[in-house]
Amino acid sequence: MALVLSSGSVASLLLGTFLAPLSDVLGQKKACMFACLLQLAGGILRGMNKYPSVWMTCIFLSLSSSIYSCSFETWMVTEHEKLGFRKELLSDTFWLMTFMESASLIGSQVMANSLISWSSESGLASPAVSAFALAIVCLLYINSGWDEHVPSSTFKNYKLSLSSLFLNDGRVLLLACAHSAVHFSMAIFWLLWIPTVVADGREVALGLIYPCLLGARMFGSTMVPWMFNGFFSIEVEDCLTIVFMVVGFSFSVIAYDYQEIAVLVVLFCIIHGSFGLIVPSLARLRSMYVPNELRAGMMSLSLVPANAGILYVLIQGGYNRKLENSTIMALSSFGLFSAAVCIQLLKGKWWQRNCNWHVLWSAYV
Repeated sequence: MALVLSSGSVASLLLGTFLAPLSDVLGQKKACMFACLLQLAGGILRGMNKYPSVWMTCIFLSLSSSIYSCSFETWMVTEHEKLGFRKELLSDTFWLMTFMESASLIGSQVMANSLISWSSESGLASPAVSAFALAIVCLLYINSGWDEHVPSSTFKNYKLSLSSLFLNDGRVLLLACAHSAVHFSMAIFWLLWIPTVVADGREVALGLIYPCLLGARMFGSTMVPWMFNGFFSIEVEDCLTIVFMVVGFSFSVIAYDYQEIAVLVVLFCIIHGSFGLIVPSLARLRSMYVPNELRAGMMSLSLVPANAGILYVLIQGGYNRKLENSTIMALSSFGLFSAAVCIQLLKGKWWQRNCNWHVLWSAYV
């Protein structure tokens, strides 16, 4: 299983890193349609029981996820501005996206469980077939309902612009570090939460814990309008700094392998509630500091350290068994504390006083 997951991480690291930047050049519509085609291929292969198809399924779905995580957000922000909506409304759209994503995951679990029960009687791979059908619906909807203006920039000019963005603007580097830490810690959580809960052979109703985690994420996303525009009205950077420290501390407690199920579930819910607040808040900061024509490339490159770290954990911890789960959790905690520092530096205008890379870059160009 570790090797199969590693193949998906390798695909995201080597191929997914370049697919998202290409979407900024070729257009987000083509990129999103290609993501749906990868989902279609993954759905077909998932219905097969032969071993090589498992590898290809993981690769296709990992590439699709790499494109989805960057291109759809870019499409949404671009359409939002093209239609003339106020930029302040983006915050509401971001938390609603996070809320509905968690709700759809709960609904898909209920649907998959029902279809699995039905397929055991009929002999059909119903969950794979339903995923295939949903991918077709999404593909047709994007093709017919999306009128996109394709960017006219060449790949060479785009590469220079993206490089200049990272070297000239320290805010982008800080946001990229925070985004990478969140992606890494979320992946580590989903890899290790079940081994942590069932340690020492305990029998736990995992199907009941999973909806609680997603419910906590939904609750965290609904706190976004309260935090920034409602009762609390605090700055995004201050809120993110505190939340990053809270979720980092929660990971550090889990790293000590606390054995009480109730405490673990509470910590898991705190972590997911924090992620529900962090994800739309980081998207809001990206909409402030990253141009739309470079957004997908910036997000894709920021995931390179995270994907490399996930690959390292899968090989050393999952396959070679040279890393303890507690050590991996501690690495996630360290990354989240580092993200808190990055956000605080972003607020403190550190990037204006200490980022001199733009001088070297201008001389190079």
